[in-house]
Amino acid sequence: MEKSVIVKAKGLEKIYGIGRSALRVLKGISFEIGKGEAISIVGPSGAGKSTLLNLIGCLDAFQAGSLAVMGREIANLSVEDLSGFRNRHVGFVFQFHNLLPEFTALENAMIPLMIRRVKRKEARQRALHLLERFNLAERAHHKPSELSGGECQRVAVARAIIGNPDLLLADEPTGNLDSANSLMLTDMLLSLGRDEGTTVVIVTHDRDIATRTGKTITLIDGKIEE
Repeated sequence: MEKSVIVKAKGLEKIYGIGRSALRVLKGISFEIGKGEAISIVGPSGAGKSTLLNLIGCLDAFQAGSLAVMGREIANLSVEDLSGFRNRHVGFVFQFHNLLPEFTALENAMIPLMIRRVKRKEARQRALHLLERFNLAERAHHKPSELSGGECQRVAVARAIIGNPDLLLADEPTGNLDSANSLMLTDMLLSLGRDEGTTVVIVTHDRDIATRTGKTITLIDGKIEE
């Protein structure tokens, strides 16, 4: 695989169930995503957008075809290897921030580094730096229940990128935000590619977001619309 290609899929298929009840969600799709690109995945509900994002993020298995991320054939990795691979190379931001309610914003942002067994002092410093960057320094010691929706999503982005991932995946990240916070979060995500070379893939129904990324993958009924 070329070094500039972060994700390469060929004939990728995802099927849920077996026999007559089997549902073929992705139908032999092929594509490449390059380093530092910002990509939108768009299409109607049920087209397979989130399913595809989960495959790219090594969160789910596929039934046919091939998928390589960072030059590694995903089908060849064990469950343990996949877990470590995700922690080091992939960051996730979801529609619902999924912050741990008993932890502060600072502690939530530190989690990926703590899993890597980074020293707590270093993890704390890096998390504080990111929260300052996202105008959350004064909210660092507040729990999610004490933060607004926009603030929680910014903490979720900090958590996703604290480990310097090569690939940042966002699934409808602005779906629960007002227009001002949506714009702020979109700017934040897209700046990662420009400033740090992070590859950003966003599943979205928002055409304004889609038009701001450099490339769009349109899924219709499990296939890529050319």
